[in-house]
Amino acid sequence: MSCDLPPDGPGQTPLTADTVLRYHLCWKHRDLDGVMALYHPQVQYHDFFQNRVLGYDELRDYVRACLPHEAGEDIVHSDRIRVDGCTAFIQYQVTVQGGDGLAAFQSSEAITVKDGLIWRVNEYATLVRQASKGASAGGLRPATSRLGLSPRQLSTMAQDLEHYFHQQRPYLDPELDLQQVADASGYSRNQISYLLNQVLGQSFYRYVNQARLQHLLASVGDGRGEASIDDLAFSAGFNSLSAFYKAFREHTGLTPKAYLKQISLRART
Repeated sequence: MSCDLPPDGPGQTPLTADTVLRYHLCWKHRDLDGVMALYHPQVQYHDFFQNRVLGYDELRDYVRACLPHEAGEDIVHSDRIRVDGCTAFIQYQVTVQGGDGLAAFQSSEAITVKDGLIWRVNEYATLVRQASKGASAGGLRPATSRLGLSPRQLSTMAQDLEHYFHQQRPYLDPELDLQQVADASGYSRNQISYLLNQVLGQSFYRYVNQARLQHLLASVGDGRGEASIDDLAFSAGFNSLSAFYKAFREHTGLTPKAYLKQISLRART
C-alpha cells in the first residue's frame, strides 16, 4: 500500500489528520459534494457489513443514501480521530429508537489517504440492541447484510418511513398493506419488515395503527367537529372497532370514553 508520503515522512500524519477531519465534517454537515470531493479517483470503499466494495462511480448514490436526512438525526463520533502515518481510524454511532427497542449501530473506519485524498475506506459495523426483545446483535448482522443495508442506511430508512407516513398519511386507507408502502417508499417488503420487526420492535400493523391513533388524537385534541369517537376511528383508517379499542387502550392506558372524559375535565380547568 503506497501513500503520497512515506508513513514516517515529515508532514504525513498532519496531512492525513487534516484530510480525514474534513471528511468527518462533510458527513456531519450533510455535504454530499464535499464528501465526494475528498475521494481519490481510484478510491475503493470496503463495506464489510454488506460485503461490498465500491468504486468512485458508485459512491455518490451510496453516500447520498447514507447521509443523515433529518435535522434530529446525527452521526455521533465516539472517539477522537487516531492517525498512524497515511491511515486514520474513526469510530461513530447511529441510534434509532421506536416501538419496544433501542437500536444502536457501532461502526469504525480505517481511512487511507493518498495524494491528499481518500484512497481506501474499510468500514466495519455491528448492530447493537439495548433494552429490547428478540434476537441478539450477533443474529441480526447476517440478515441485515443480505438485505443490502448498511447501518447508516437502516437509520435513514427509519427516517424516510416516518417522513412518508407524516407527509402522505397512507394510514388513512383502511386497506393499506406492506406491499403498498414498499412500492411508494422505494424499499423492499423484506427491508421494511426487518426495520419494523428487528429494529423498531413492532409489526407493520402496529406501526400503522400507531399512526392512525396519532391522527385521531390530534383531531380530538383540536376539538374538530362533533363526530363520535367511533366515526373518528373510521376516518383515521381503522376498519374494525375492536382493533381500534385495543390499540387505543394499549397506547393511552384508557378506554376512549375515559380519555374523552379526561380531556373534557382538562378543558374546564
